[in-house]
Amino acid sequence: MHQTAHVAAPDALCLRPFRPGDQPAARALILAGLAERWGALDPTLNPDLDDIAASYAGGVFLVATLGDRLVGTGALRPWSSGTGLACEDAEIVRMSVATDVRRQGIGRHILDALCAAARARGCRRVVLETTSTWTDAITFYEGAGFRRTHTQGGDTYFALDL
Repeated sequence: MHQTAHVAAPDALCLRPFRPGDQPAARALILAGLAERWGALDPTLNPDLDDIAASYAGGVFLVATLGDRLVGTGALRPWSSGTGLACEDAEIVRMSVATDVRRQGIGRHILDALCAAARARGCRRVVLETTSTWTDAITFYEGAGFRRTHTQGGDTYFALDL
């Protein structure tokens, strides 16, 4: 397992599983992050956010809160081998942290928890992708020990062996 130093998350941070009451705030946070990156956004391109609980029922969807405010999200989708919860690979998606609280360790805290969840399910590898022009995201994932596997269609793909 790759070990790197990272910023500790704020003391008041609470990381927990998604609850149905988180739906509006989680959806808004993720869409705001996408709009920030793309300049405009078509919310119809993100149907999984219309019912997060149903869309991620087979995986793990975490939210990070500071007080009553939802400030981060991240999800794990296992690629099942067909035998219970065991999986060979799992995919991390929907990593998002509110703009005003970035670079405080929140994203790393979410990412570490998702990797731990993948390990607990017996996954051997975690994969993810991000847009190739999002250099801060690429630096973040590489700093967490992920290695680039390939690029395709403007996206960069990563893997981390667990």
